[in-house]
Amino acid sequence: MPKAAKQKKGGGPSGPYDRKSKPAASTNIFKFDKDYGQHILKNPGISDAIVEKAYLKPTDVVVEIGPGTGNITVRALEKAKKVIAIDIDPRMGAEVTKRVQGTPLAKKLEVILGDVIKMPEMPPCDALISNTPYQISSPLIFKMLAMPNPPRVAVLMFQREFAKRLVAKPGDALYSRLSVNVNFWATCKHIMKVGKQNFKPPPKVESDVVRIEPLIGSARPNIAFDEFDGLLRIAFNRKNKTLKASFAIKEVLAMCERNYKVYCSLNNIPVDKGVAAAGTGAVVGEEEGMDVDMDDDGADGDDNEEEEDDDNGMDVEDDEDMPEFFKEMKDEEDKAVAAKTPSRNPKSNVAVVVKAKVNKVLASTGLGEKRARQCDQNDFLKLLVAFHEEGIHFS
Repeated sequence: MPKAAKQKKGGGPSGPYDRKSKPAASTNIFKFDKDYGQHILKNPGISDAIVEKAYLKPTDVVVEIGPGTGNITVRALEKAKKVIAIDIDPRMGAEVTKRVQGTPLAKKLEVILGDVIKMPEMPPCDALISNTPYQISSPLIFKMLAMPNPPRVAVLMFQREFAKRLVAKPGDALYSRLSVNVNFWATCKHIMKVGKQNFKPPPKVESDVVRIEPLIGSARPNIAFDEFDGLLRIAFNRKNKTLKASFAIKEVLAMCERNYKVYCSLNNIPVDKGVAAAGTGAVVGEEEGMDVDMDDDGADGDDNEEEEDDDNGMDVEDDEDMPEFFKEMKDEEDKAVAAKTPSRNPKSNVAVVVKAKVNKVLASTGLGEKRARQCDQNDFLKLLVAFHEEGIHFS
């Protein structure tokens, strides 16, 4: 007779798969990938609020970045004409598709697999919604703002400090190049705070939801982004120094000199036409001008302390705010500036002319003694227009 099957201590017969069996609690469909910033929003109330704040219309096409398991997607599908869900993880794409499979909502859902930042362009849409992976926060914003026809509204969740930088005002500790740029091309409003316990798995930081409304049509500034950002890059390189000190740096003067030569060439203006044409009254020697500015900044103990913070990396973060597709036009220029200083040829007056023009602009606008952290959008726009009138550009 065959032997009876051995009994386990729990009472059931043992089998060939017993050693591989796992507790029911550990049978997850998949593990969330930290490299993709996958933290699924599990609070239905917050999902409802995000969709509600987008004020969706029945005719709207919505793009959602990082749909996860579809908690926000389903709510958007119920209100909009169509939802285009973009995710880099095929597992998430399959999960959100499965979520509405066999329901009327399935016909309104389109899933695109891929990295939205690397896509040539974002699909046209009326609204953008995202529980945004933190590592693409800034590139996503500027990719949206760079669209020929940006969405009417974007309701996006970000790391709390990043969200605060988006809505920061002049004088705030987190006021930065990002703050000025985003609010120049759009209006930003803080919606709500979201604690990390509302996610699975919980992130290490708290989150906030921000509503962004890009300026469109005649309200959109008629200025090239790279021009405006080029000025801001100089101003916020050390945001606690005066603008006069920032523009006295030799690499900045070299860039201005180079761009001025291009401007003169395109407009058939003699480059080496002497200092008088630039208005020499404001000219100071480079070394002298820098020494004066450094002394002015150093007279205030608080500014010294903040300058030390800058050297520890406060403002370096701003350089990472601009995604690669906005930096490409500057790569060659930056390499040239690093390898070249302003002309010291005594037979050429170009460097002197450019320094005179820079000082003239800073004096005429009254912004030379101000710091970038104290300037608003109108100040920077005023400065840019004045530089353009003198033939100095930043792209």
